[in-house]
Amino acid sequence: MRPPHPTRRISLSTGSDPISAPLLPELVEGALRQFFVSRAPVVDSVGGGYRDAVTALESFVLRGGKRVRPSFAWTGWVGAGGDPKGTDAGAVLRACSALELVQAGALIHDDIIDASTTRRGFETVHIDFARRHRGAGWHGRPEQFGEAVAILLGDLALVWADDMLRDSGLDAESLARVGPVWSAMRTEVLGGQYLDIAGEVSADESVEAATRVNRYKTAAYTIERPLHLGAVIAGADDALIDAYRRFGTDIGLAFQLRDDLLGVFGDPHVTGKPSGDDLRSGKRTVLFALALETADVNDPVAAEVLREAIGTDLTDEQVERLRMLLIELGAVEQVEQRIATLTERAFEALDGSTATEVGKAHLRASALAATLRTA
Repeated sequence: MRPPHPTRRISLSTGSDPISAPLLPELVEGALRQFFVSRAPVVDSVGGGYRDAVTALESFVLRGGKRVRPSFAWTGWVGAGGDPKGTDAGAVLRACSALELVQAGALIHDDIIDASTTRRGFETVHIDFARRHRGAGWHGRPEQFGEAVAILLGDLALVWADDMLRDSGLDAESLARVGPVWSAMRTEVLGGQYLDIAGEVSADESVEAATRVNRYKTAAYTIERPLHLGAVIAGADDALIDAYRRFGTDIGLAFQLRDDLLGVFGDPHVTGKPSGDDLRSGKRTVLFALALETADVNDPVAAEVLREAIGTDLTDEQVERLRMLLIELGAVEQVEQRIATLTERAFEALDGSTATEVGKAHLRASALAATLRTA
């Protein structure tokens, strides 16, 4: 069962606007492909099957994805006065595209941590390489090999992200401004990942803890820091950077709340992940925390059911029962209200900023696309 959910989708494209024509995701993919070609000689020189492993990483990166992070970084740059037709636009695009490699490394490692079997409708990297091991009849445990390879490829994605930023063609002054923001972003996302797994094992059920995870695991490196990066590349002043960060934090939190709903109610044919995965993996989301908060006060039996079920190998019928509870306890409605409130507050910060009008328009569209999505 799915909760009531707005399905309107807003395109970032507005005719011949230089921000989105040709479509930015296509430009990002092109930049990534060029980067992979530039690394081919070193990869091929290693030999011994390394090329096959790296090809799997490259396929993972190029296999769809919404390119949310580069899009926000690029639009943040334009909104801060960057010229999409200027001589430095190509370098800025490459720098923004490097965020996709940070995302790839985080996802590959996250799939190991969560024991996920699919990603975007395909086998996760560790499952893929376990299957390869099994098919080749190699020594040792296939699962251990698959996880080891995935860890290495996730590491390579993170290393390459730094390489792609450094070699993007940004001038020395821009790179110097970007450095502290890039470093903070990487530290925050790893901190958020730690908070996430620590929260699962400690069974921290508070809304506050779940929100803190969302703040650092998702909001910071999905929207807030990409906008910050775009702004500092453009040489924005502190006031605009502050407005961008407030906007980015709120939209990033709303983005993750939508993800929490999709992790329980999403259509696997659309999301590319099994429905109810978050419940089976034991994720302590804001959605789950809100349900428990209400159940502890009004329905102790439901609270017991939720606590006993989270993080177990649930059947489809059990997942459906938990979905019903989340709706009946009002948690789904509360999450939708939070998304709306965060989005409204973010727009207030944006509207009061000195960002260009075209930048504001695209940031609003990007925010709505991120918070009203179905995948």
